[in-house]
Amino acid sequence: MIDLQRIEAAINQIASEKKLDREKIVEVIEAAIKTAYRKDFGSKDSIVNVQLDFESNEIGISVEKTIVSEVEDPAMEISFTELGEDAEGFDEGDVIELDVTDEVLESEGFGRIASQAARQVIIQKIQESEREKLYELFKWKQGTLVNVRVEIVERSRVIFDYNGTQVVLPRSEQSSKDRYIPGQRMFLYVKTVDLDEMGAPRVVLSRKDSDLVASLFAMNVPEMEDGIVEIVSIARNPGFKTKVIVASPNDEVDAAGCLIGPKGIRVRSVVDELFGEKVDIINYTDNKAEVIREALAPGKIENVKILEDDETAVCTVYEGEKAKTLGKGGVNINLASDLTGYRIILETLPDPESNEDDTKIQNA
Repeated sequence: MIDLQRIEAAINQIASEKKLDREKIVEVIEAAIKTAYRKDFGSKDSIVNVQLDFESNEIGISVEKTIVSEVEDPAMEISFTELGEDAEGFDEGDVIELDVTDEVLESEGFGRIASQAARQVIIQKIQESEREKLYELFKWKQGTLVNVRVEIVERSRVIFDYNGTQVVLPRSEQSSKDRYIPGQRMFLYVKTVDLDEMGAPRVVLSRKDSDLVASLFAMNVPEMEDGIVEIVSIARNPGFKTKVIVASPNDEVDAAGCLIGPKGIRVRSVVDELFGEKVDIINYTDNKAEVIREALAPGKIENVKILEDDETAVCTVYEGEKAKTLGKGGVNINLASDLTGYRIILETLPDPESNEDDTKIQNA
């Protein structure tokens, strides 16, 4: 038996918590009961009508069938013989609506099956509604920052509160440096707001995207908003380091200095938001070799040679500078390559203070 009182209580709770239309939830449940009927009593083409009356605590289920002389599809047709006295006044081909409420509700297991179907459909509807709500909330915010509050921290995701709506940050978009503590506020970058191949809304928020860093600087550097300073290129290894090339149309403006700010206050605000991630800021110059040299800091580069293909740079360093130039796991040189757009080949020289004879003696 289907308990309408329990169903009504669940509907009211879901409507309140998820801010969904109560009538839409009722329609979803009725659709689930229709599906359960087709599965147990009819066919996928059966025309089923369901009405939930919460005031009288009654449910009505009926099925439409076509009157025929000889039944070929019992799920869709009924004969004059089956109708008996009720067939009076009807002609062949007429459609009749039959009340099957008692037959259905008295059948073993139908209430459980219908409840399970309703639960699955409701969960699906809630998910669809929440995605639609997120899409409406963020559809004009792609490429911007939103300030959110940490609400729930789970193993694989973090749930934030944004203006009373829950938004999820999956592990794939989290930075390794981040520390999520319930109640704290932080910025998320709205990476993608679109519709997937099935037309379903999709919102992707990120703490890993390099544009998060660019947007944080834009928020802290008035000269960027005024067009005095711009970020030319940015490369990031989330949680480890970001490298930025900046420029200004005014030769008298120190673009890197604008991002750093008085006593480093601007870059420090960005670094604090990134939980200590290092940020290297480089001034743009037309001298490509010089840009590559600066991009490889903290390694000290002795010479940069750009090959004729204008895609490869051979950089020479002393042996003692090689580790710093490469960075742990090659992170520094890879970032420099991403930042400048050049494939960087590293060549090493023996350290100038080293003595080959002394080395041989030490190794003897």
